[in-house]
Amino acid sequence: MRSWRSPARTPGTAAPDRHLLDANRNLRDLIEDTSIPAAVRAELAAEFAEIETISEKLRKGEIHIAAFGRVGVGKSSLLNALLQREAFATSPLHGETRKEDRKAWQTLRDGHVVLIDTPGTDELDGAEREQLARTISRRADVTLMLCEGDLTDFEFRALGELCTAQRSVLLVLNKADRYTAQELALLRQRLEERCAGLLSPDRVVAVSADPRPEKVIRVDDSGRERETRRERPPDVAELKDRLWSLLEREGQALAALNAALFASELDEEVATRIVAARKTVAEKVIRKYCAGKAVLVALNPVPITDLLAAAGGDVAMVIHLGEVYGFRLSRREASKLLLTISAQMVALMGTYWGMNLVASALKTASAGLSTALTATAQGALAWYATYLTGKMAQTWFSRGKSWGHSGPRETARAILASLDRDSIIRTARQDIAHRLRKS
Repeated sequence: MRSWRSPARTPGTAAPDRHLLDANRNLRDLIEDTSIPAAVRAELAAEFAEIETISEKLRKGEIHIAAFGRVGVGKSSLLNALLQREAFATSPLHGETRKEDRKAWQTLRDGHVVLIDTPGTDELDGAEREQLARTISRRADVTLMLCEGDLTDFEFRALGELCTAQRSVLLVLNKADRYTAQELALLRQRLEERCAGLLSPDRVVAVSADPRPEKVIRVDDSGRERETRRERPPDVAELKDRLWSLLEREGQALAALNAALFASELDEEVATRIVAARKTVAEKVIRKYCAGKAVLVALNPVPITDLLAAAGGDVAMVIHLGEVYGFRLSRREASKLLLTISAQMVALMGTYWGMNLVASALKTASAGLSTALTATAQGALAWYATYLTGKMAQTWFSRGKSWGHSGPRETARAILASLDRDSIIRTARQDIAHRLRKS
């Protein structure tokens, strides 16, 4: 058996082992990143375990080749033919492969190749198995996309997904023994033309992983013809040559590239989860301060201290939100941000402040008799104003302490337009009434 070797080093190109070291270092950095919140890391436990596996794969110098395709297309048989032994389970019944299976395709030096069998992608009850097959193929260094004729729409879409994911893909036409030489030539031409935008012609190969027995007519001594069946060996020579050529030329580079792509995808997923986690925590923080401020405003019979208490709570909320997004603000910095936000709120919500002052005046003028009528309404308005303030501050922090191109005025306008004011105030009134009953 031929061995795959590191590609020759030419002047001006980086050594493949350098790529491997860099890829492995990037994986380790991602694994050991202390800035990733524990909750996010827990949600991505399976992905981080996969990174550990890939890191170990790089350390061993392994190349992974996965077979991918519909049920019954001959994935297990093809891998057995490459190994020249019955290592993967096969059956006349479709769907024999129920989970990932892998076997080493040993080489003489420089590491070894691992062949991976995947479940069929079109079983009626195999949604999870289809997802597993896609995941394995996405993380393999080379994917063998098997078909047994012209591609179905499903197969063509799957091939497109694999190719656009920047993985190395070979389209393998299995069961070539079922066609005459002329039919096979026409079919290969059809596949090459149809996949021209995805694969180069040399990435389309034909094999017979498990050929049908050959019919043989024998004539006995008496001149009578007798029909017998003769087993035929697998014909995977073309595929084997293409694979070895690919591995000899690009083996370690493929492993490094695939590891880098997977790390990049996971890095993006981690970043997305962190954003979502921060958004969830920020929402809880905002609602906490909304409730506290609303009850305080509703219960406080002194109109001026209503607004002073409101301002103090908003400053604390801004500081707290900054911590959620990794920024530490002083009270002075928080107050400055709050003034900017308040200016936009006053410009766009002058009605709120007018209603707030009228309600506060009613409290004093009626010697507290109207408090029961106005407290909940006033508290709900305070809740609403605090919620808007919190959403503005959250937006500013999520953009890296910036209003972006739109500026604070348009940001405030967009937030106001996106909220259901009546729903928020209704929720606020219910919460305040509940808290007042408990107090």
